[in-house]
Amino acid sequence: MKRRKSPAYWIFVRIPFWFVAGSLLLVAVLKWVPVFYTPLMLRRALEPDKTEKYAFRRHWRPLEQVSPELVKAVIASEDNRFAEHRGFDWEEIRRMWKAHRDKGGRLRGCSTISQQTAKNVFTFGSSTWARKALEVWWTFLIERIWGKERIMEVYLNVIEAGPGIYGAEAAAQAWFGVDARSLSRAQASAIAVCLPNPRQWKPTGTGPYITRRKAQVAALIPKLAYPEWVGK
Repeated sequence: MKRRKSPAYWIFVRIPFWFVAGSLLLVAVLKWVPVFYTPLMLRRALEPDKTEKYAFRRHWRPLEQVSPELVKAVIASEDNRFAEHRGFDWEEIRRMWKAHRDKGGRLRGCSTISQQTAKNVFTFGSSTWARKALEVWWTFLIERIWGKERIMEVYLNVIEAGPGIYGAEAAAQAWFGVDARSLSRAQASAIAVCLPNPRQWKPTGTGPYITRRKAQVAALIPKLAYPEWVGK
């Protein structure tokens, strides 16, 4: 008579095994297959505050069809050491903890582009420790299986850049009436600085904070070093 597996076996052996195996397979497939839909898009679609005019705009574009200025702008705005770290910017994390220890208050965010990509593609983006733990796992995998160039390509195609606006191409068309390949440094900087709060901030906005941040990012771009694949 075949012995029945205990609940502990399923909890600690079988389920973790299939989770790891499935994760590896999914990340391997998405190294080559475009990411057309994400959990965040589904979450937004299910939110109750949609108007009749609300519609998703997204157009996948290979990285070579996206302006290098946008690649540089998101690195300058979101993750200065993107080319150097392996998914987690430990220097920035140490600064965050030091500031929290010295001044108190809420911990500020310091997610890298790799972490943001993992969160957008593989989680629903909820603010829970369980989601953060999953984000660490997915970040580890995409750093080692995708590499920086693919991470940037996926990131620029799934970023939320306004209500119903996802990816560089949709953002360029919606905010500036151009394609992603044609974005100027000023336009790219405007999109990049609004990514932390894309449903409230507009790249075409003229408020003091957005205006100041656009100028800061545009000024920082020529001072940073970038991988060879970024282009000029």
